[in-house]
Amino acid sequence: MVTRTVRIGSSHGLHARPAKLFTQAAAAAPNPVTIAKGDGKAVNAASILGVISLGVEFGDYVTLSSEGDGADATLDELTELLVTDHDQA
Repeated sequence: MVTRTVRIGSSHGLHARPAKLFTQAAAAAPNPVTIAKGDGKAVNAASILGVISLGVEFGDYVTLSSEGDGADATLDELTELLVTDHDQA
């Protein structure tokens, strides 16, 4: 199992637009990925409802987990999406 702890970079957190970008990338990944906020329950990273239900705000830390061949590359790509501020004008 490969994990990454990531600080959210979007200034308004994982609301609809950044959550959509993230979940689309997770769904396209070759490995299943989960995301969890703090000590909370992990949800499927490809589920927009699951991701939005976490209530992730700017500066919050989340943990991504995946396993299998290519898990490191998958989490690297998803990490980049989460640290980027998608709310910049």
